[in-house]
Amino acid sequence: MSWILFTLGAVVLQTVRNALQSKLSASVSTSGVTLSRFILAPPLALVYLLILYGGKTSTLPQFSATFMAVVLCASILQIAATSFMIVLFKQRNFAVGAGLAKSEALVAGVVGTLFFGSYLTPLGWAGIVIGGVAVFILSSGGRLYGISVKTMVIGFACGTCFALTSLLVREASHMLSVPHTLGAAWVLLWVLCVQTVTLSTYIGLTNPVIFKQLKAAKKQVLAISAVSCLGSICWFTAMALQHVALVKTLGQLEVLLTLLLSHYWLKNTVTKREITGLLLVGVAATMVMWA
Repeated sequence: MSWILFTLGAVVLQTVRNALQSKLSASVSTSGVTLSRFILAPPLALVYLLILYGGKTSTLPQFSATFMAVVLCASILQIAATSFMIVLFKQRNFAVGAGLAKSEALVAGVVGTLFFGSYLTPLGWAGIVIGGVAVFILSSGGRLYGISVKTMVIGFACGTCFALTSLLVREASHMLSVPHTLGAAWVLLWVLCVQTVTLSTYIGLTNPVIFKQLKAAKKQVLAISAVSCLGSICWFTAMALQHVALVKTLGQLEVLLTLLLSHYWLKNTVTKREITGLLLVGVAATMVMWA
């Protein structure tokens, strides 16, 4: 059941990272905020990998062309998912679009079963569906009236890209002839390197002034990269140990944590709708933990 602990750790770290990125976005452009997640993370991922080896002279895994292709696809899909999410920020009905983006757990369940050999119990499927309904209620109030087709398409595209990223990460972790925890660490290192090089090259060619913005906020960037890397370690490890759909459903506890912080820290009022959604999130999380 260690996947549960890794997922819960990822939830806490992702919530902190989102808060830090929100603050950084006041002085740095969107692409720069995105890069802040990766730019200093590869060295941290390498240190984590070395810690796992513990000084042992183990044989390095073989990185086949297929493995590298899967890692490349996962890296690009995660960047695409982040881009779709940024587009959602600009939509009139962002809350509903963000709720649709949370369809990733259900998409991961369906695609994983059809193409990745995943098997989920009826209890697990029920938890995934309830979790999806809960997040949609929290983000939109269950209202679909007046929602543009564009917003719905972008939301589902975002969720699908995130789901495929997670499925490919799990697949790549299992392709290496090492324990799954170690395999996840290798995949994380490769993915971070690909994303850092790709985004840095793009920014260098299109808007190099962003690097100056990041340098001016180096303390914030360091904090974001560190927290993001630790969160990714937890996510990647959890997905290597358990089916992606179950991990992502349990990960919806992030919504609960965010609302609790909003209520107790920012003193915002929690509505009956939010209480209903939170209870459903709790039910879904309990179901997938026992699935």
